[in-house]
Amino acid sequence: MTNPQTEPQSAPAISEAQASAASPIIGVFDSGFGGLTVLRALIDRFPHARFAFLGDTARLPYGSKSRRTIARYAAQSAQFLVREQGAEFLVIACNTASALALDAIQQAVPVPVLGVIEPGASAARAASKTGDVLVIATDATVQSHAYSAACQAQGLRALEKACPLLVPLVEEGWTGPEIYAGAGAIDYAAQAASAPPQVAVTAEVIQIYLAELNTDAAIAGLNPDTLLLGCTHYPLLRPLLERTVPAGMRVIDSAEAAADAAVRLFKGRALPLESTGLKGTSLEGARLKGTGFSPYIKQPKQAGALAPASSTSGEPQIRCFATDSVEKFERLGSRFLGRPVGKVELVDLGG
Repeated sequence: MTNPQTEPQSAPAISEAQASAASPIIGVFDSGFGGLTVLRALIDRFPHARFAFLGDTARLPYGSKSRRTIARYAAQSAQFLVREQGAEFLVIACNTASALALDAIQQAVPVPVLGVIEPGASAARAASKTGDVLVIATDATVQSHAYSAACQAQGLRALEKACPLLVPLVEEGWTGPEIYAGAGAIDYAAQAASAPPQVAVTAEVIQIYLAELNTDAAIAGLNPDTLLLGCTHYPLLRPLLERTVPAGMRVIDSAEAAADAAVRLFKGRALPLESTGLKGTSLEGARLKGTGFSPYIKQPKQAGALAPASSTSGEPQIRCFATDSVEKFERLGSRFLGRPVGKVELVDLGG
C-alpha cells in the first residue's frame, strides 16, 4: 500500500527543474573586468538569468599575444564557464578575443556563442544615415581591423582610431558621474558643474582624440554620423563622449548592442543543444568539432556551480571569477557593473 505521505517528495525535483529552465546560466568572459559593462547590460535584459563572469586577469592584455595564444586562453576560459559553471550561453565581452578567437571559442564549447564586434557593427548600421562610421578602441582592437571588417560587411565605411589613454583614465575613476546608457535624459551642464577637476583631464583627452579622428575623416572624404565604442571600458565615458561629438552624431555602445543581440540569439532557447535550433546546421558542427562534447547531453556541473535562481529573490545571481588580482577586481568591478560584485573567486586555468 502506498504511503500518501511519501508521494509529494517528487515535487521539489520538478520545481528545481522548472526553476533551472526558467533561469538559464549565461557565461560572460573578458580578459579583464571591463566586460562587466556587458554583464550589466545583460542583467537589464535577462533579469531572471544566472550569470557567471570570468576575467582572465592573470594573462591580460590579450592584445600583446599571438592569435594562437589568444585562441588558447579564450577557449580555456570558455570551457571553464561551460564545463564547471554550467553556462548554457556565452557572451565574449572581450574585443580582442571576439576579433581573433571567436571561431576557436565556438569550436571549444557546444553552446551558442556571441561576440561584441558584429552586434556593434549591426547597431551602427541601424543608426547611421550616411553610412560612415567612426570607431574608437584600444590599439590591439584597431590593429585587428575587426570593426572595420564588420562594418564593411554591413555596407558601412569605418574609420578606426586607437585611444590608449582612455582605459587607464577609466580605471583611475576619472569619468565623472557614473551615468550608464539607458538611464534617461542626461543633464550635461549639471555634470560639468559638479565634476571633479580630474574629469576635465579626461574630457580634454577625449576632445583631442575625437578632433583628430574627425580631421582624418574629413581628409578621407567621409561624412560620419555615428561613433562606435569598441572597448568595454568606454561605456563609463559615454556622457563625456556624447557631450564632445558633433551635434547629431549618434554614440553606439557595443556592450548594449551585444546585450540586444543576446536577446535575439538566446531568448526562447532551451538546452540541450538539440532544442536550440542549431542542431543539424553548419554552425552546430563548427561549434562541436573536436570538442569531445555530445550535442545532446549537457555537461554536468561541477561542485560549486551556480544553483537555480530563486524566483523570490528579486536580484540576479552573479558569480565572478578571476585568474589574478581579485582585490583589484573587487575594488573596481562595482564601477563597471553598477552594483557590488561581491566576493570574487580566484581560479587557475593554467599557463
